[in-house]
Amino acid sequence: MYAIVSINGTQTKVEPNAVVAVPLLKGEPGATLTFDKVLLVGDGESISVGKPYVKGASVTAEVVEHFRGEKIYVMKFKRRRDYSRRTGYRSELTRLKVSAIKA
Repeated sequence: MYAIVSINGTQTKVEPNAVVAVPLLKGEPGATLTFDKVLLVGDGESISVGKPYVKGASVTAEVVEHFRGEKIYVMKFKRRRDYSRRTGYRSELTRLKVSAIKA
């Protein structure tokens, strides 16, 4: 069984006992969160697609940790102008362990 869930503005495919990284969420490690914005649920034979969300479906997950993603560099450059700028950033992420999918 799997589901596609909208978590904090991003669509993520989840399965039971899977560990996924999503944008930063509130909640201490060990806390249990429930997500109601389930867009699609599939169980191998049938697929339920919501309009926009599947009624009665939810995903329960446990917060494992908060961490920062890998560094992404952004480079600006204009030739023959002696201009170049390099900046970078790291996204704040939360690692979740999916415990159950209720459909």
